[in-house]
Amino acid sequence: MSVRFQIAVMVYLMVQAVMFGIGVMLVLATPLARDAMALMPWVVGLTAIISAPLSWWIAPRLRARFWRERGSQGDAISG
Repeated sequence: MSVRFQIAVMVYLMVQAVMFGIGVMLVLATPLARDAMALMPWVVGLTAIISAPLSWWIAPRLRARFWRERGSQGDAISG
């Protein structure tokens, strides 16, 4: 198992929690609230699917090696 995969798995849970919160707010704070019972399973599924590639993209940015190779100090994600 690669280090990137291990980091991505740990980050996935946090990313999915944030994405789920955004999705719930979009459903419940808009006129879509009347269809919330039908839309919430979609929110759960879509956030699970969207969070996987997003956490895979974030994972290498949390390693110092990524930034040393580029010769920079970091960015908003890594600090």
